[in-house]
Amino acid sequence: MHIHGLIEDNAALANLCARLAQSPFVAVDTEFMRENSYWPELCLIQIADANEAAAIDPMQPGIDLKPLLDLLTENEDVLKVFHAGGQDLEIVYNLTGKTPHPLFDTQVAAMALGQGEQVGYSNLVDSYLGITVDKGARFTDWSRRPLDARQIDYAIADVTHLATIFPKMLEKLRKTGRGLWLDEEMERLADPANYFNDPEQAWRRVRISSRKPEVLGRLKALARWREIEAQGKDLPRGRIVKDETIADLAANPPRKQGDLTRVRGLSATWGGNDIGGRMMTALAEAKPMPADEMPGRDERRPGLGKDGALVADLLKLLLKIRAKEINVASRLLARSDDLEALAAGQREGLSILNGWRFEQFGRDALALVEGRLAFAVKGGKLRMTRTEESE
Repeated sequence: MHIHGLIEDNAALANLCARLAQSPFVAVDTEFMRENSYWPELCLIQIADANEAAAIDPMQPGIDLKPLLDLLTENEDVLKVFHAGGQDLEIVYNLTGKTPHPLFDTQVAAMALGQGEQVGYSNLVDSYLGITVDKGARFTDWSRRPLDARQIDYAIADVTHLATIFPKMLEKLRKTGRGLWLDEEMERLADPANYFNDPEQAWRRVRISSRKPEVLGRLKALARWREIEAQGKDLPRGRIVKDETIADLAANPPRKQGDLTRVRGLSATWGGNDIGGRMMTALAEAKPMPADEMPGRDERRPGLGKDGALVADLLKLLLKIRAKEINVASRLLARSDDLEALAAGQREGLSILNGWRFEQFGRDALALVEGRLAFAVKGGKLRMTRTEESE
């Protein structure tokens, strides 16, 4: 594989992208910094196919990333391969409003091949290539220039290894017939809605014990205000106000701005400055949360009584058994919320009752809930047995 030097000019980038556009796949990774900002700061982009690899400097003055971004988001003929690519996809979405497509995530594929729930990149490289990844540069400040040769080599290795691993994974998926299992999951990962930070939904990230509509209404207003402040100032949410302070203000709202001087977690200057005033305006405009927005009493166990909770636990046991039997990560087969919804009586809109998940797990899960399947211990081992009603 030919390894290019760091690409810093538009002509070299355009030529690289034109060649990569003829490849069946490209492996992609990014290096970024976000410790001190709301928006991740893109510092380096690595890309490779089976023949060549390069790192691109997006911080170079005058660099035009359009050929690369078009390759990632507009070219449907080239498969884009990532490993645990959620944050990489978020960066592309922030730049374009689109996500790379079509998409293949090697961490998700590893789940279908029985390599664990969230196999790390280093473990993946070791298991497929027998190579120990050099971790010496992983704490690099990627925003600092110039980057030295060791840093660039470290970064490019991420995609050269990935470009070598991908065909091996693809062959395993073909042999096991599990490639189709991944289509739905990859489409879900590529959905742009996953990467849109909607201020109206920001309250859902904040833990709060109260279920009073007026408290949740204030929480929604404060979280929305904080999200807009953080986006506008390009600061992490917690640098504006921490979650616990937001929750406390929603439950115990100050009567006037001067009271903010006594709120733990806020600077005393908020009692008279502009940002404190904007927060008080958000509180003053807050309305009780309408009934159709109220969260369930326990969103993880919707409508479950004690018996339903026990059924959900039995489904989780069944999931564990079945995942072990077919050597697949249980999280790819079913998620807890689907199991609990099934236990609560829901039958529509559940992924485990459709497609390959139904064939591999959902059919037996439904039989268990409906009393046509039971657990039994035979010869000291836990077995599934059909009940008389199903015969």
